[in-house]
Formats: sequence, structure tokens, C-alpha cells
Amino acid sequence: MVIAALIARLTGCFVPRRRGWLSVLVLIGLTAQMAVAGCSIPERLLAVPKALTTKAKVTQAHVSPATNIRFWVNQDPDPLAKEGLEALRKEREYLARTGHTGPLPPVNFLAISGGGDNGAFGAGLLNGWTAAGNRPEFKIVTGVSTGALIAPLAFLGPDYDADLKKAYTTISKNDIYEERGILAALIDDGLADSRPFLELVSRFVTPEMLTRIAQEYAKGRLLLVGTTDLDARQPVIWNMTAIAASGDPGALDLFRKILVASASVPGVFPPVMFEVEADGRKYQEMHVDGGAMAQVFLYPPYLVLSDLAAEADAHRQRTFYLIRNARLDPDWASVDRRTLDIVDRAVSSLITSQGVGDLYRIYLTTQRDGIDYNLAYIGREFDAPHKEDFDTAYMQQLFDYGYKLAQGGYPWQKYPPGYTLSTKAVAQ
Repeated sequence: MVIAALIARLTGCFVPRRRGWLSVLVLIGLTAQMAVAGCSIPERLLAVPKALTTKAKVTQAHVSPATNIRFWVNQDPDPLAKEGLEALRKEREYLARTGHTGPLPPVNFLAISGGGDNGAFGAGLLNGWTAAGNRPEFKIVTGVSTGALIAPLAFLGPDYDADLKKAYTTISKNDIYEERGILAALIDDGLADSRPFLELVSRFVTPEMLTRIAQEYAKGRLLLVGTTDLDARQPVIWNMTAIAASGDPGALDLFRKILVASASVPGVFPPVMFEVEADGRKYQEMHVDGGAMAQVFLYPPYLVLSDLAAEADAHRQRTFYLIRNARLDPDWASVDRRTLDIVDRAVSSLITSQGVGDLYRIYLTTQRDGIDYNLAYIGREFDAPHKEDFDTAYMQQLFDYGYKLAQGGYPWQKYPPGYTLSTKAVAQ
């Protein structure tokens, strides 16, 4: 989804037939009416000062400040590296308790991208993978946007396949948002109200789910979700496993809010505000869709996993799976010569290009670190009609498409789109 298109869709009248000064006069008139009516934009606490960004601790959920619940990946690499080594220690202890001897067993990683209602592809693929009988357990699962919603269910395995199917084949746009109308573009923090979305997330993310995620954290597994701190313009990786294991009464609320934040398209849905504290003062952080920074992630490239593994004597086979909930072939369309249509097309092209760039970045990182790379995405052969966002019929067909591909043995791609090896490299 892109803001330009959704302005037209949600307001139903934001794209005037007569353009130019008439549009400007309409906006001026609306602004004047709001001033008379005493309308004002939503209020917030002060943003965290730049110098205190990484010192801010989440306070509203009362999770212990000592809990390593999030990482500022562009600021300080050490906390995330330490968390990875701590996960290895937990895994070794778990293996010893269960009688495992010898070398460390192979591990699998899974990253799930954004893509709105195209998340039905990933949901279908995971269900079909279970049916094929060879779906592995994942040491690390990461998610962004719609991928963040899939990630907890994928992390817990086939026991949650039914919930995953239900979440992506039975909902409609009414389960995601309520339209606010034309004035929201000028006076509110989003064109749509996402309260239905929070209610939907709350139905699936239960206390029992957090208990099970905490149990897996004790075995050395990690569930990570990405959001964007809009004030700092920084990506944030949330350690959902640590939050689940904190035992704090506010953990469930925080867990749900992070998932909603990760999928809150800026300008369309309201941002999610987190109360934090830094140097004894209270502030608020504004978080939006993690896709504003990256469509998908595994771990930051500056963390050289092969070096960390050598230092920890953790030699093992590592396999990485990436589910891109989008098409990667050019999506042809005849663009009308109108401002919003042109902006919509240009921004969607930019998002697509960013997503492809993420695939290349992760590919190069995995090749450097000796990790087997596997990519899944929506093929050009899928051509079901897509009438509106969160079109139930479309999602059902996309789910079935992903399911059948995986059930029959998904043809995982070993390279990003357009990548080719030289003849010399192939010969070697």
C-alpha cells in the first residue's frame, strides 16, 4: 500500500476532478473550518533527544530495564552480538539436558518480509511446508510488517498453522481499519483508525502463546521483529522472545503493540507511541512500519557470524530461508496522467526496488558467513484479481497458491532475482 493511493481510497473524494487552484482553495477552506471548530492534531510527549536515543528504556509495560528487549542496530552492535552468544549458551545447555552429544546440530533461520495482504503467500507456504513433511524448526525467526504478524506463529511451528491460515484467509479490510474521512489527512495521525487491527492481533497473541515463546527462548531460540523509530529515523529490532520470557504483567500488551507498530504504514495508520525514560525524564517514541527501513532482515551485515562462531567454537551447518511476500517481476500498468496516480506508481516502484536491494544485501551477508541461501516469492504465474486491500477472495487464492507450491516441494531460489554467476565461478 502507498499513501497516495490510500488517500483516494479512504477518503473517496480526495482526488478532485478539477485540479490546480481549486484544490488549493478546498484545502484552505477545510483548514479554516477546522480552526473555527477548534480542531487540533493529536498531542504527544517530547521525543527522545538524539543524544539519548539508545539510552531510552521502555517504561509503559513495566518490563525490567535489565531485560535486553531491543537493539539499535545502526548504533551499537555489541548488545545483539552478546544476545546471540547467550542464545548459543542456552542451546548448549538444553542439548546437554536432553542427552545430545557430539557436534552442534545444523540450524535453520527464517526471515519473513512485509507485503500487506500478500502475507497470505507466506502463510500458505508455511502450511504447505508442514504438509510436505520436511519443515524444519528455526533457530531464529525475524519479521517485518505483515511478516511480523506471521513470525510468532511460524516460530512456534505447525501447532499454529490453523491460526496462520485463519488470519490470512478469513479477514477483510474491516478487520484491519476503520476509515476516518477527508479531515484525517489534515488533523489526525493517520487516514485510518487501526483499532480493529489491534483487536485482531489480540485474538491471536494470547498469554498461552507468550508462555510457549518463553519456553523456546530458554532453549536458545530467538524471535525478532523490526519497527522504525520515526523520530530517530532508526531501525529497531525487538527481542520478542525476551519480552515473552520477562514474566512481567505488561509483556503481553507490549508484545501486541510492537506487532501493530511493525505493520503501521505511516500516514495511513496511526503510529504506535511508546512511553520511555532516559536520564530520569519521560519521553515518547513514535514507531511505524519496519518496512520504512527494511522490507526484511536477518542480522546486520556488520555482525560477521562466521567470526563470532569461530570464537565460540560453534562450527555447524546453517541454512537460511527468506519468504518475500511480493512479486519480483515488473508489474506493468498504464499510468493515468494525474498527480496522485504518478506519485502512487513511483512510490510503489521505490518500495519494490528497496525490497530487491534487501534480498541482495542478505544474500551477500549469508555468502560471506557460509550460510545456505534460499528464497521464496510470488511468481509471475499467479494472476488472481486483486480488487481492494485485504480482499478475502484474493488472499484465499494466494494462500492456496503458496500451499500447493510448498506441499509439492518448493523450488527455493539460490540467488536474488537477476543475479548470475560468471562462467568461471560456476566451473569452480
